Amino acid sequence: MTEGRIKPMTDLAVLLPVRPPSVPALRFRAWHGLALIAAVLLFAPAAGAQTGSEELSIVGVIIKWMPLLLTGFGFNLLISVLSMALGTIVGLGLGLLQLSEFHWLSRCAWVLTQFFRNAPWLVLLFFAMYLIPYQFRIGDVTVPFPDWVKAVIGFALPVMANVAEIVRGAVQSISSGQWEAADSLAFTRRQTMWMIILPQCVKRMLPPWMNLYSLVTMATVLASVVGINEMLTLTAQVHNAEGGRTDLLAPLYAFALLCFFIYCYPINLWTVRLERRFNVKS
Repeated sequence: MTEGRIKPMTDLAVLLPVRPPSVPALRFRAWHGLALIAAVLLFAPAAGAQTGSEELSIVGVIIKWMPLLLTGFGFNLLISVLSMALGTIVGLGLGLLQLSEFHWLSRCAWVLTQFFRNAPWLVLLFFAMYLIPYQFRIGDVTVPFPDWVKAVIGFALPVMANVAEIVRGAVQSISSGQWEAADSLAFTRRQTMWMIILPQCVKRMLPPWMNLYSLVTMATVLASVVGINEMLTLTAQVHNAEGGRTDLLAPLYAFALLCFFIYCYPINLWTVRLERRFNVKS
């Protein structure tokens, strides 16, 4: 109290804004993973030196084959991007069909979504690889259908189902007052969906969509099982080209792990940041 006036108090705990938990804990765990991979890469040359061989060191082998391995990693990213693009486009329509006023149409869309959402990704990949023909004939023109395109379709199927669920959940999370307000303004159901509801759903769908993309990127290594020349397949070929040295096994696969980690972990941090930024409440 000064000169008969009460000093206003603005530092009461109940008046302070709620501070979201900081990100350093996530970064600390990230450095644990990087330290583990670095330890494998640094320990491997010492193990190779104890053998007394004059073969190329492990770091030298990785540097020698790095352009090829990174090309394979780029192929993984290409498959993931195309799968997400195709699955998102089809999944958007499938998710909206689940909300159709026609009961039979919404039930068919629901069954299709649940089937592909709960099917193993590797099984869907095998179906796409062996059930889709290798080429199509359109009149006198033969259109080849390479394996990597079929792999894109195989990964797009579960993406489609998961995106459909993301869309359905986001639309149903919008308050019913939005629909009532649009109806009072004489908007049709289609206009309400595309002009009012879906724009509000973007911030709700973006974090889970990004998380799904990260999962798809890591799952593209399954393409090695069906013979696609992605990073894991090329890693095995490099190991065989170097004579199958046992001291190369862990470092080569650790390098592949490091590439995926460096690419996917920032996406995870960005997803968490968007969730905190939007903090959508119904």
